[in-house]
Amino acid sequence: MLDVFIIICSVLIITGFVLLLKGGDFLVDGSVAIARRAHLSPMVIGLTVVGFGTSAPELLVSTVAAIEGSPGIAIGNVVGSNIANIALILGVSSLIVPLCVGRMTLLLDTPFMVIATLLLAFVGMTGVIGRLAGLVGLLILISYVAWQIRASRKKPEAVAEDEEEPLHLSMAIIIVVLSIGALALGANLLIEGASQLALKVGDLLGVNAGVMERFIGLTIVAVGTSFPELFATISAARKGQVDMAIGNIIGSVTFNVYSVIGIASMVCPIVGSDVGFGLHYAVMLFLALLLWLFLYTKRTLERWEGAVLTLLYIGYIAYTVSISL
Repeated sequence: MLDVFIIICSVLIITGFVLLLKGGDFLVDGSVAIARRAHLSPMVIGLTVVGFGTSAPELLVSTVAAIEGSPGIAIGNVVGSNIANIALILGVSSLIVPLCVGRMTLLLDTPFMVIATLLLAFVGMTGVIGRLAGLVGLLILISYVAWQIRASRKKPEAVAEDEEEPLHLSMAIIIVVLSIGALALGANLLIEGASQLALKVGDLLGVNAGVMERFIGLTIVAVGTSFPELFATISAARKGQVDMAIGNIIGSVTFNVYSVIGIASMVCPIVGSDVGFGLHYAVMLFLALLLWLFLYTKRTLERWEGAVLTLLYIGYIAYTVSISL
C-alpha cells in the first residue's frame, strides 16, 4: 500500500510540474505577443508580462496552499523561488551568456527588487501576513507597473523589433487563457501530491510534518515552479534579448513578493510566516544584495559571478536538506 501511495503522489507531483512548465511556457509566448502588439520595450516586457507570466505558477501554488492552511508551502514556495531565481537561474544563464543591464535597471528596478525582499522578510517575521499587508503590496506593484509602461511608451526607440510578426491578438488571448487553466490544474495537483507526501515521509522518519512541508516548499515546489523562469531566461539570453532575460528574473522576484504573497494573503491571511523561515529570509535578502553588487560593478553579470551564485545555491540546498531530514 505504501508503494502505491508513493507512486500516486509522485504521479501527481510530476503531472503538476509538467502542466506548470508547459502552461508557463505558453503563457509567456501569448503574453509577450500581446505586449508587443501594445508596443512595449523588451525590458518592460521582461519586468511585467514575462515576469508576471512566469510567476503565475507561484501565485497559484501559494494561493491554494494559503487556502488549505499550509503556510510552509505558501511562504516556502515564494522564498525558495526567489532564491532559485537569483542564484540558480541567473547563475546558470550567465554561465551560458554574460547578462548586461541598462542604467535604469541598475538604479531603479534592481533596488526595487531588493526592497521587496526586505519587506517580505520584515513582514514575514512578524508571524502573520494579513490582508492589509497584501493589499498594500499589490497597490505598490500596480503603481510600479503603471509607471514602467508609461515610461516605456515615451521611448519609441526602445520598442522591440522582431523579424517575425507576433501572434494575432485573438490567438494570443486564447493561448493565455488556456495556459492559465493548465497552471491552475498543475498547481492543485502539485500541492496535493507534495502535501500528502510530506506528511507520509514525516511520519516514516519521525520528522515533524511542518518541517517536511517547509522543506518541500523551499526546494521541490520552489524549483519546480521556477522552471518557466529558467527556460524563458535562457531562451531570451541565447537570442540576444539580455534586457528581457534580466528583466524576467527581477520582475519575477518582485511579482513573487507583491503579487503572489499579496494576493495569497488577501485571499487568506498567512499565519506562521515566521516559523522556521528566519534563515531563508536572510539568504533571499543576501542573494538580492549580492546580485545588485555584481551588476553594479560592470553592469554585467559575468560568468565567474554566475558560477558563484550557482555554487551558493548548491550549498544552500545541501544545508537545507541536512537540517530538514
